Amino acid sequence: MIALVISDVDGTLVTPDKRLTAASIEAVQKLHARGIGFSLTSSRPPFGLRMLIEPLSLKLPFGAFNGAAQVKPDGELIEIHLIAEPAARRSVGFMRRCGIDVWLFTADQWLVLGRSGAYVQHEVKTILTEPTVVADLSSHLDRAAKIVGVSEDFAALAHCEAELRGELAGAASVSRSQSYYLDVTPPDLNKGTFVSALAARLSIPLEHVAVLGDMENDLPMFRRAGVAIAMGNADETVKSKAKFVTDSNASEGFAYAIERLILGDRQ
Repeated sequence: MIALVISDVDGTLVTPDKRLTAASIEAVQKLHARGIGFSLTSSRPPFGLRMLIEPLSLKLPFGAFNGAAQVKPDGELIEIHLIAEPAARRSVGFMRRCGIDVWLFTADQWLVLGRSGAYVQHEVKTILTEPTVVADLSSHLDRAAKIVGVSEDFAALAHCEAELRGELAGAASVSRSQSYYLDVTPPDLNKGTFVSALAARLSIPLEHVAVLGDMENDLPMFRRAGVAIAMGNADETVKSKAKFVTDSNASEGFAYAIERLILGDRQ
């Protein structure tokens, strides 16, 4: 009964070293062959998803910035929402006081304060884009679609997350997309709102939508879709909210979920 599948990317579709495997590509092609729609939603910027479009033969709009942007496969923006400048300013100031690195993403740029910061090289490899180094983020705050706090101290980032969520209540959404990334995005928009918007665009009831994810920021789409599948590498909180749990993203968990749990091909 599934008519549409929407997947998270990092920690779900791609391996820990950011590879799209042949098995995952084949699984998506099987969805296409059976007339089941397939799309992506991710905390990545639109330009950080472009390398997946051709291998997966994506035809449907996808969601970037945790659902704050809807993008056509050719790169055309259907819509994009920005963080209000006062909230963006508060976010950057708060993160700096927390002692964590701050990145800012616009629709077409990734801005950093230093090229040698934690996880910069990791992000370059992930989104296949070099950052733009700026001396100050202040002049760019009116174009912020996502602000990211970055730290190798995961416990400190979790503490910062809890406080920042209270600080920005109603003004922005705050969630971690990875243990080392704390995302600030526009309020009232998330992966769940993207799932609802795409399902409505295609006239598909939500009960006929399946979603796959691994992190807290995937839970809003778990709550919207008829079938939620958690990755084996997800924490127990995420797994407890899913209907099914598949293998990890290091063990072809995405391909297994598509072929066994959705298509029923594997025994």
